[in-house]
Parts: sequence; C-alpha cells; structure tokens
Amino acid sequence: MAEDDVPFNRNFPLAAGVVEEVRPGIRRVLCNNPSPFTFTGTVSYIVGTGKVAIIDPGPDNEAHAQALLNAVSGETVTHILVTHTHRDHSPNTGRLKAATGATVYAEGPHRASRPRYESEKHSPESGVDRDFAPDITVADGDVIEGRGWQLEAVATPGHTANHLAFAWSERSTTFVGDHVMGWATSIVAPPDGSMVDYMASLERLASRPEELYFSGHGPEILEGPRYTRFLTRHRQAREGSILHRLGKGEADIPTMVRAIYIGIDPRLTTAAGYSVLAHLEDLVARGVVATEGDPVIGGTYRLA
Repeated sequence: MAEDDVPFNRNFPLAAGVVEEVRPGIRRVLCNNPSPFTFTGTVSYIVGTGKVAIIDPGPDNEAHAQALLNAVSGETVTHILVTHTHRDHSPNTGRLKAATGATVYAEGPHRASRPRYESEKHSPESGVDRDFAPDITVADGDVIEGRGWQLEAVATPGHTANHLAFAWSERSTTFVGDHVMGWATSIVAPPDGSMVDYMASLERLASRPEELYFSGHGPEILEGPRYTRFLTRHRQAREGSILHRLGKGEADIPTMVRAIYIGIDPRLTTAAGYSVLAHLEDLVARGVVATEGDPVIGGTYRLA
C-alpha cells in the first residue's frame, strides 16, 4: 500500500491567529509555525464557553499566546491540557499559565520511549520541551471536567512516550494531538517514539466510539476510527517494504530509505530514517530481523 492510498486531506485554509469555531463549544487557533513537520502550523483548541480549557498552547510564540488570549477575552481559562512535549506543542504553556492562572494537566514531563534512550538528546521532529512539568499528572482513563465539558484522558504513546489524547465522548470527539493527523502520517522515531506503542495506540483509538478527531496539525478527521485503520495498513505496508528490501540482502538504514521512500522531500530524509529505525527495532525484538548488538546502533540489518 502506497502512502498516497491513505485518504489525506490537505485542505486547511485557516489563517494564523484567527479564531474559528468549528463545532459548538470547540474553537481553534493556528500558530504561524509552518514547516515540513508541522504542515501549516500547530493548532491550539479552546473547549467550552465562559470557563474554558485550552489544549496544546503551542510553541514558544508570544503572538500565538496573545491570539489565544484574545480569543477568550471576557472568559476564564480554568484548564490547560497538553497532549505531548514536543516543542511545537507545549512551550507556550508557561506564558498562558502566567496570564490566566489556569491549572496545567498532562501525562508528565518528557521522557524517552525506552530507558536505554534516556541519554539521547536528538528529536527528529521539532525538539523536545525538557522544561515542561504539569501541575497535575494525568493517567489513562482520568476525567477532566469543566463547565459544560468533560474530557477523558486516553493514553496514546508512540509518537512520544507521554502522548495523551482527550476524548469528549458526549460529542463523539477526540483531540488526538500528533498521534493521528489528516494531512500526513505521524513521525514515530526513537528516542521519543516507539513503533510497538504507536501501533497499539492506533488500535486503541480505532476501537473507541468517537468519530470526529481534531489533530495538532491540519484539518479535522471526520471518520476517525476508519482513518486510523488506513494508517495501520500503511505502517504494515512500510514494514513489508523493509522486509522486501532485506530479502535482497543485508542493508543499512540509508540504503533502505533510498529504496523505500522514492521521491521523498530531502528535508524529510532524516525523519524517514528514524521511522525505519523504529520499524527495525520492533522487527528485531520480534526476531524477524537481526543486527549485531543493539538494534538502535547496529550498522546493518538482515533477515533473521
């Protein structure tokens, strides 16, 4: 299955700094931080009216913080929720908390997906926010309530170890952060990410009843569980491509990227390599692929 077989939607005309009500009780504001990883920028959400929650305050961007504060002028921000600690999602939290006094909720500080990665400093996406710490740590199944809304925390590790989605079951809506995006596939890459965790989290979301997904980048996804199944098949096909290439002989990651990601934007080559690494880590753990020593630093890989 080619990536183009995933029904991506890249139609997202929202302008940065403009508040848009997309559903009753749900507003969004786009940050002006476009990139090959963030699409048109990070999307922050405002949930409720009167007394509201802000989901994902965005990067360290004063203009975006001011746009969010303008959007809730005359209202009270009681909660700030953070899906994960990449630097395009969480650093503006301190600025908004200082302005509003709101309580910050998240799974916890940034951490690597596996203990052996704790010394790693690299992130293939936009860097990690190691300064972030929530006021209240949230576990899977915890319910966060405000006036007129109720959000259930859904643990969705994979893109990062501390990734959460927030399900508003009454509205059949989930705020999925970067775990699911309508415009492209999510990056899953060590040290932040884990393919094993990511695939399990996709299945978890697909088994839930919420249909409407609001993502950290790009447009909403109208048939969320169906869409996640496309993503699952895409990842399975990517694994198949890796195994096909290894069936021709031993190879290193750059060789696999050249064989698998035909016509890739050169700016995304490093990220593609980390995605292949995440697949290989999983395949080595399952005994399907072999490498010398640690699968993360192995020079070449072969079929076991």
